[in-house]
Amino acid sequence: MARRQPGGTPGALRLTWVQPEDLIGHELRQAAEDGRDASAVEHRWYTAGGRPAPARSGASPRPADPRLRALADRLLAELAALPSPLAADEPTDLPAIKAACPSWPAKPATAPDPPQALRPRLEAAWLGRAAGCLLGKPVEKLPLAGIRALARATGNWPLHDWFTAVGLDPALAARYPWNRSSRATSLAENIDGMPEDDDLDYPVLGLLLLQRHGHGFRTTDVARLWLAELPAGRTFTAERVAYRNLLDGIEPPHTATHRNPFREWIGALIRADVFGLTHPRDPAGAAEAAWRDATLSHTANGVYGAMFAAAAIAEAAGGHTDVHGCLRAGLAVVPGRSRLATAVRFGIETARAEPTGTDAGFAAVVDRLHLAYGHHHWVHVVPNAALLAAALTHAGGAFTGSVCRVVSGGWDTDSNGATAGSVAGLLAGSPDALPARWTAPLRNRLATTVGGLDGIGFDALADRTAALVAGRPAAP
Repeated sequence: MARRQPGGTPGALRLTWVQPEDLIGHELRQAAEDGRDASAVEHRWYTAGGRPAPARSGASPRPADPRLRALADRLLAELAALPSPLAADEPTDLPAIKAACPSWPAKPATAPDPPQALRPRLEAAWLGRAAGCLLGKPVEKLPLAGIRALARATGNWPLHDWFTAVGLDPALAARYPWNRSSRATSLAENIDGMPEDDDLDYPVLGLLLLQRHGHGFRTTDVARLWLAELPAGRTFTAERVAYRNLLDGIEPPHTATHRNPFREWIGALIRADVFGLTHPRDPAGAAEAAWRDATLSHTANGVYGAMFAAAAIAEAAGGHTDVHGCLRAGLAVVPGRSRLATAVRFGIETARAEPTGTDAGFAAVVDRLHLAYGHHHWVHVVPNAALLAAALTHAGGAFTGSVCRVVSGGWDTDSNGATAGSVAGLLAGSPDALPARWTAPLRNRLATTVGGLDGIGFDALADRTAALVAGRPAAP
């Protein structure tokens, strides 16, 4: 969002996630991750006085002078022209993705379960997504050490309940401050319904997409829906860049690549739920729908994250599997030599190597993941997908264990809590199977910026989702 950054120039507008002098540092990191040799560009940027990318916020404290901003623009273009040696193993084109997935799932031979069987699972998924997201909101952006310290100080470690400021040492609270925009609505003592969050806004927007355009929607339909229904100020990272590109007259799929160093971050993954929920037992169909949505703003691993989540959720929505089957379904639609597939497999294997059944052993899993992937930005899809897979595996898909483990692992806490909550909610099977301490504070009420739906209930969201399930025989 646009705001004056702490320590910034009075009156200066720092629009996060789009200023060239901030994008260049992120693109240099992206180049290092996808194997491009950007050493010459990096030398020119820092020699000229350029700064690294902001570590956790979307904009540096002060704007660059016009000379540096112009240089950043030129260097972004040069970086975009560098070929990646990983491109052959990490395609974005859908036929190439399928060709790189030898276990691409077949289309289902039977129709999904009837509405009376599906609907309770769908409501549990929406509730689970909201509860998991809300659990992670107050500690979003905090380092792992801070999350652990805050939980321990309030008798909540290993994490098993909502975060709270009750009884917290003021000095510790000052050292690790709660997320400023979430504190007032996401601590145990002040939760009253599900507050607005992009991790819920995008799935709600996905419902509108399917209602208006059906399961054959195109990426251009997603773009038009964003422009009509999504406030620009409620977009972040890759979505904000894609939105800006649309306003500049750039069309998909170029919206995902032009001046977009966030194209492999987690944004497309958080938009994927509805495509899984409406394709029960059809991971392939869910993944293809997620691909059409994701390619508006993401490429390669950013797209795979959405396909992985959609396929895993579709498998869970079918109601005939366990969490391990869900993760296998997710991996089946991801190119096996990609960084995302490697990270997910690492997360699963690391979780299996530690004793399961209790929360305590998961801290060692998290430490190994941070050692392996801690060099990534905290919103990058690769470390977050590894953590998501590890938490679901270690908890065996149980709801409380899944959301608490994934949030306790840091990085993008609210997004990971949301996706883990969706999968675990589906596996639980119904709202009544979820512990009341997670669902009662939600008050069956979701705040959202998506037009006309603010205050909607999770039961109503389940009804709308059930009506959109693909492959259901038409009513007589």
